[in-house]
Amino acid sequence: MKDNTGAVIYVGKAKKLRNRLKSYFGGGVITSNKVAAMVSHVSDFEYTVVGSESEALLLENNLIKRYQPKYNILLRDDKGYPYICISLNEPYPRVFKAFRPDPKARKEGAVYYGPYMNSDCFEVLNTINDIFPLKRCKKVFPRDIGKERPCLNYHIGKCMAPCRGEMTEEEYRAMTDKIVMFFEGKYKGIEESIEEEMHKASASLDFEKAGILRDRLFALKNVSKNQHVYLNIERDADAIGLYSDAGETCVRKLELRQGRVVGSSTYFVSGTEDEADDILKNFILQYYESAPTIPPVILVPFLPDDREDIEKILKKTSGHKVSLHKAERGELYDLAKLALNNAREMMVRRILRGGNAGADPSIPLRVLEELIGVPEGSFSRVESFDISNLGNDDICAGMVVFKDGKPDKSSYRLFKMKRVETQDDFASMRETLTRRFSHLGQKGFECPDLILADGGKGQLEAVRSIVRSIEGTENIRLAGMVKNDRHKTAGIVFEDGRQISLEGRDLNDSEISLLRFLTTVQNEVHRFAISYQHKLAGKRNIRYKLEAVEGIGPAKRKNLLNHFGTIKGVENATAEELAKCKGISAADADNIFRFFHGDK
Repeated sequence: MKDNTGAVIYVGKAKKLRNRLKSYFGGGVITSNKVAAMVSHVSDFEYTVVGSESEALLLENNLIKRYQPKYNILLRDDKGYPYICISLNEPYPRVFKAFRPDPKARKEGAVYYGPYMNSDCFEVLNTINDIFPLKRCKKVFPRDIGKERPCLNYHIGKCMAPCRGEMTEEEYRAMTDKIVMFFEGKYKGIEESIEEEMHKASASLDFEKAGILRDRLFALKNVSKNQHVYLNIERDADAIGLYSDAGETCVRKLELRQGRVVGSSTYFVSGTEDEADDILKNFILQYYESAPTIPPVILVPFLPDDREDIEKILKKTSGHKVSLHKAERGELYDLAKLALNNAREMMVRRILRGGNAGADPSIPLRVLEELIGVPEGSFSRVESFDISNLGNDDICAGMVVFKDGKPDKSSYRLFKMKRVETQDDFASMRETLTRRFSHLGQKGFECPDLILADGGKGQLEAVRSIVRSIEGTENIRLAGMVKNDRHKTAGIVFEDGRQISLEGRDLNDSEISLLRFLTTVQNEVHRFAISYQHKLAGKRNIRYKLEAVEGIGPAKRKNLLNHFGTIKGVENATAEELAKCKGISAADADNIFRFFHGDK
């Protein structure tokens, strides 16, 4: 489908083209705002007839990559995450950090692993340098062979020194092949190879070389030991997790090799959970077309509509059978769940930093200034409050602070209700805001420029009535963060009654940045408040459990927990061990033991 300039804005496939076009242009109601926005820009279309659904799927994937249409799901990794490249396209391959895969180098044989978080990339490269004697200088081989003496790395056993001219390309490449094996998790084969070399060096009395090989073997075994084993058998699989929020979806892929998680990749695509099938399908087709390896099993959160055709394409690409599998139980289910948790964590991280690594966190504040109608630069400090409780117990509130678009955790504050004794969110919010503004001007309690209420018009009005009744709050602006029926941030409402929806439509960059910011604030204040409520509940449960024992009050409870560390430690202690605790008599010890164990 094309717009009025002739640019391709969408590529799709259909068994019956007439029915597909009728769903777009037949006059019926289009429920998806994104599809409605796309249709409004379509001026022309063209089509290609192919012989099978598999061919259609492959053609769709190729055309999406060629035209990168605005309304298709496009695989884009976070530009803040680097890759590790092994330049197998060169006579003497290098291993280095790369911020973007080079299509030409990849076509010529270079392989890329990742993307990694920066810290992970640094650790992986350090581990490789500990295990494999790669060249680290900037010399180009074979051009620079014999021009200079070997550097210090050669003399301490950290480099094979191809610059001496005593090593063939084949010997050096054999070592880089082992690095490829390392990324694929095939540690056993590398260990056996290093161990064999070490024994040969020892047998020939070359103890210096044997010692260097021993250190490499030790480093490799440490890597293997520190990785969690998911399967008792040596099995290869990938697990894909999807998590959607703030108008985007995070795709997190974990790589299981020989029973261990050895790598991961993170990508972000435009689209919500309503588009999950398209996101999963496009990710699999676009990622595995150029992946270094394709395992026989790919764990997915659900089976896509085109499962069989996707498996055929993967089989043709890899040369072996590939199955898409939704695990329901066992260790593979645990791995799939881990991939989902990772996707959620990466999405939270992205939202907290306001987009990719180079994003300006203050942009949403400028958008809010324009919407509210205040001069640019008016908003710096933004605060939000949330009430949390368990019925009439553990009633508390959290306050989070964002400065220039970033969370200022040193200014976060917690409030345990002192006057409110029953569940009443309005009364709790009144007490929280009154106490907060009683500290106005003190360190950590500077005057906010904007308060974001957690909720729509009703919650905003409640907060407004409280704030405006407090002296010194006249210049503070207020707005409410609106959630949808899935409890996710969906828009914003202002004091004058205006409400802006930020979901289910074609958002511009400013609206996307605002949605991310509101999602960040809403998720963060909820997390902060509920964490405190859980902590209070835990303390209350411990107090109630121990203080239910005859003769045990707050002081003795505290002594018991200090002595044994946890309530479980108290429960597992014998009467004799309990009596050794400060302030606990023999009678107390007997009462505690019988409380947990009866008369046995």
